[in-house]
Amino acid sequence: MMWTVGDSFTSTTPGADLQTTQDTARQVLGLRIGELVEVRSQAEILATLDERGELESLPFMPEMLQFCGRRFRVAKLALKLCDTITWTGMHRMRNAVHLEGTRCDGQAHGDCQAGCNIYWKEAWLRRVPDGEPELAPVPRCTLAMLSAATRKTPDCLDNGAARYSCQATELLRAAPESIPSWDGRQYVHDVRSGNANAMDMARTIAIGLFNEYQDASRRRLPAPLRLRSGGRYPFIEGRLDKTPQQALDLQPGELVRVKSLEEIVATLDVNNTNRGMSFDGEMVRFCGREFRVLRRVEQIIDEQTGEMIRFKNPCIVLEDVTCVGAYHRQCPRGIYPYWREIWLERVESSATDHPASASSRSDLV
Repeated sequence: MMWTVGDSFTSTTPGADLQTTQDTARQVLGLRIGELVEVRSQAEILATLDERGELESLPFMPEMLQFCGRRFRVAKLALKLCDTITWTGMHRMRNAVHLEGTRCDGQAHGDCQAGCNIYWKEAWLRRVPDGEPELAPVPRCTLAMLSAATRKTPDCLDNGAARYSCQATELLRAAPESIPSWDGRQYVHDVRSGNANAMDMARTIAIGLFNEYQDASRRRLPAPLRLRSGGRYPFIEGRLDKTPQQALDLQPGELVRVKSLEEIVATLDVNNTNRGMSFDGEMVRFCGREFRVLRRVEQIIDEQTGEMIRFKNPCIVLEDVTCVGAYHRQCPRGIYPYWREIWLERVESSATDHPASASSRSDLV
């Protein structure tokens, strides 16, 4: 039996009224990877939202309206997500998927450039081809309410900076249930759903067990008995007190090569960061490979506070380079990693085909 995103449905919204829960349950489609779906109309989606512009605490953002009426294939089932707000591990998401080619452009959120992979509740989608015509729904949320919901309450910090609300800032309300690493069902669900293959999952589990042992060894074993000083795999061991920088002024479309791991480690401090931006283990797989620059990133929303963070030094996002969660329990969020220009080098323009692959995101600065 294939695991589907609609299995074991329960409402996770505190105080949700019974009618809303029943309506949502009836709209669970049990989608599978590769299925063709159509994003419902604006009116249909607004009819599923509460006065906060949310369904089961997950915001429907104005940036998503451009996809209404369009068709996409299901890329991943959003069964779980890694917490990048308070770093409490993995959380369970219900009745949601990621669609191919749908990322947030940040236009309603101060032009945030994070390019987050959008979460789609199944209630906002329909299978293709559609069957019987449906009655026009009565919206409970308006476009004005949807626009107002892009700001937190209060909408300003003490310094006057705007506070934004988006799917990324509200993920812990939308997915409040934490998933411990020892819960084996999550790994079975990931493989059955097609989110991960069995070999990749076995490798992820083995590495996870090793890293938990390493964490425990740092707490309980004397230094001489630790493996690689108790470091986590893959072993990244920055040693600098002050990190260097390099400005290449890379532009979208330029071909670059990710430097070798040794060259990148030589730019990192003891926390494996370069001027506050971490080089994550998920990024190691891209070392030595060539990619095109997707864009320069100068500002993103802080998921914890909702404040817009403006980088002193822009970082780079590369085409087709997203997180595969190999060291994070096969998390399907598909976040972009951010690259310091000192970790990249220009490649002379050529007719080389665009390489494709995936990775994880580094910490925010």
